[in-house]
Amino acid sequence: MAKGKTTAFFCSECGYESSKWMGQCPACRAWNTMVEEPVTKASFSSGGRGKAGGSAGPAAYARPSLLSEISLEEQDRIPTGFKELDRVLGNGIVAGSLVLVGGDPGIGKSTILLQVCRHLAADGRKVLYISGEESLKQIKMRANRIGPVAGELRFLTETNLERIERVLETEAPQVAVIDSIQTMYSEEVSSAPGSVSQVRESTGILLRIAKSQGMAIFVVGHVTKEGVVAGPRVLEHMVDTVLYFEGDRNAAYRILRGVKNRFGSTNEIGVFEMEETGLAEVENPSEYLLEGRPKEASGAVVSCSMEGTRPILLEVQALVAETNFGMPRRTAAGTDYNRVNLLMAVLEKRCHYEMSRLDAYVNIAGGVRMNEPALDLAIVMALMSSYKDRPVDPGMLIFGEVGLSGEVRAVSQAAQRVNEAAKLGFTSCVLPKVCLDRMKPVQGIKLIGVSTVREAIGVL
Repeated sequence: MAKGKTTAFFCSECGYESSKWMGQCPACRAWNTMVEEPVTKASFSSGGRGKAGGSAGPAAYARPSLLSEISLEEQDRIPTGFKELDRVLGNGIVAGSLVLVGGDPGIGKSTILLQVCRHLAADGRKVLYISGEESLKQIKMRANRIGPVAGELRFLTETNLERIERVLETEAPQVAVIDSIQTMYSEEVSSAPGSVSQVRESTGILLRIAKSQGMAIFVVGHVTKEGVVAGPRVLEHMVDTVLYFEGDRNAAYRILRGVKNRFGSTNEIGVFEMEETGLAEVENPSEYLLEGRPKEASGAVVSCSMEGTRPILLEVQALVAETNFGMPRRTAAGTDYNRVNLLMAVLEKRCHYEMSRLDAYVNIAGGVRMNEPALDLAIVMALMSSYKDRPVDPGMLIFGEVGLSGEVRAVSQAAQRVNEAAKLGFTSCVLPKVCLDRMKPVQGIKLIGVSTVREAIGVL
């Protein structure tokens, strides 16, 4: 082995480094995640390298700045051409930021980033798209489906980080895309591409380039079968923003969720629809998710969930039937399974309905996943609607948190939820009485305040 090279053990979950193997990682407490990889001692001092990976001289003196000396201008935010993506990013791309985009294979990560590059180039910005997975001809075939490309949009197929670093310094684009981080490798680290050492070193190099040159860099990351970005967990801590694409790749819609964002809210989501020409944004997700809902079917209730500053109306479906087994079957799709069991226990204990002998199936229509407590009352009403086989008024919105004593507790931003329902033509709303006391009347919609689950069931 060459001088300066040695081996170390890394945790594949969090990136913890150890000189010896351990059964349990002392940092994240995960078992059997330590893997041995060859490393280069010089790779850990990448921050002191000169250009093109050469040796640097003595570090220049860095003068600290006062907060009043730092200028913050509007042009520091770059619009992507997608209002939905701008909302998730926090009103646009921040210059000098490093953004990680993860998601299942085929869900549209490369497609949306290519569309963003196309919009930025058409807006007069210099963009560089670097792919380590596709050839230039493959990229052109995909670009032809999206539409004509104009402006300063250049493409490069490369996996060597040293060469990519020289190209970025020479071309100096405003925005760059790396697809994907698992295919990149640094010559200073002798392990294979995609390993813990390579991913961490590659991300560190890209982070230094983004901060030193004020360049916004998007990095595509593969995900594991658990749905998290492959590689060390420290990867998500190094970047500024982490975005995840959710949804079935066979379905028409895609949900882009911000998991981490240093420049905006982490609760915002963007809804996209897959079309022949790429991804198209859905500006009114509530109307989109409620399309085709049954009007006079029992067990169907419309509720409202808040995702950041946006209220989203969705349909909660429930089916209750006599069980044919000794143990009743419970299924929850799109919401927490344990929460459904808890709400059924409240119905049995506080309202004296024999739910322990019934199978129960709860589904959030459209395939979205929502875990907000404000959906509790809608789930309860859907279960009771199916139990009594009585349909809920299709023009009624229901939301509220249910406690273990059967009380209906207040939820946040009740006024925004009611206003969204009024825009879509709903005529009545069942909500916590505490929220009703604090609200002003909304024109065109009748507000019904309830303080217990029994009062809400009485509405049926």
